[in-house]
Amino acid sequence: MTYRRLPWRLRVALVTLPAAAAVFTAIALAPGSSEEVADPAPLAAETRCLPIDPVSSIDDLNRLVTGVRGGSEFQGADVGADVTLQDGRRLWVFGDTLRSPDFDGQRFVRNSMLVFRDRCADVVLPADRGALIPDRDDGVGYWPMSIAKVTRTGYDLVGVAVQRVKSADRPDGAFAFANLGPAIALFVVPRGQTPQLLSVTDIGKDQPGTKRPTWGAASTVADGWVYLYGTANPEKDLVFGYSLRVARVRPDDIADASRWRYWDGRSWQKSASRAKVLIPAEGGVSQTLSVFEQGGRWYAVSKRDEFLGTDLVIWSAPSPTGPFTAGPAVASIPSEKSGTLRYMPLAHPDLLPEKGTVVVSYSQNDTDAGKIQDDPFLYRPRFLRAKLPH
Repeated sequence: MTYRRLPWRLRVALVTLPAAAAVFTAIALAPGSSEEVADPAPLAAETRCLPIDPVSSIDDLNRLVTGVRGGSEFQGADVGADVTLQDGRRLWVFGDTLRSPDFDGQRFVRNSMLVFRDRCADVVLPADRGALIPDRDDGVGYWPMSIAKVTRTGYDLVGVAVQRVKSADRPDGAFAFANLGPAIALFVVPRGQTPQLLSVTDIGKDQPGTKRPTWGAASTVADGWVYLYGTANPEKDLVFGYSLRVARVRPDDIADASRWRYWDGRSWQKSASRAKVLIPAEGGVSQTLSVFEQGGRWYAVSKRDEFLGTDLVIWSAPSPTGPFTAGPAVASIPSEKSGTLRYMPLAHPDLLPEKGTVVVSYSQNDTDAGKIQDDPFLYRPRFLRAKLPH
């Protein structure tokens, strides 16, 4: 499904009005605009509570992902990027998600969402029981990379940076899909209520490959800006990592790529092609990573050299533009010859915080899709605590 976007402020008004009649009245009376006005994105129809125990430690987190069977709506997934909402709930987005054979709906989707509260993990389902960010009409889907939010009175505006993917028919590792470029999905989350999709905006034309940066591979909000980090691989022999660059934009303008500005080493300017490499591809980061600020320092958390690497590394910098310096490996998370894949570590700075450390998750998968079908626990993130470099 392709959306021609309404301005997000109007779409917030539409999905937060208390009655459907008011929604349609608002559409009919909307002022003229140069943008084509479309129907609102389909509302999420339901959530379902998966009972969970309280989480107070890394061990609790790992017991949760390895011990809670889950419902038919959510069996296994990768990614696991999160934000904390103003009402205290924690919203997580996941990539390629498996559902059980008896699920009444699409069994494999490119993205999904859980909202954690008290003793529940609420699975957010759209009306058609497919992907929460629906595939385009041509079958291209949206795979989450990073998430950030801004707080408004009574609701949070949550931006999910996604990459457009095709040919991801099953979760079988690094070559399960082709990356066509990034997109931005916007959600509104009223306090205590179900997240609702506002819009999906493709950034740039479809272009397979990894040579140009995929913007939004990491994102964070700081000082009134959204910082969007882009990763790229030169597709050269023996270069397995990805380089890192950065753009920024005001939160209200995130879906308008013409408002993005790119750091060229001296200033923020309009040309993406002039963006400075902050971390080179040789010995570089994973395609998707985390960048965040803590205590006046900036940190990039990633696995060096993607799937074929072993080291979880934290780069640090005095500012969002660098210079980034790699610290020593803080953990070893190798893929294995047996087929187990460990990849895409992501940081969770406000999850179980302890000074000088950060909670990190990493995705786990297997090259044998049959193993995942038989045991979805093999296809869930794992957690560890990493020490931040000085």
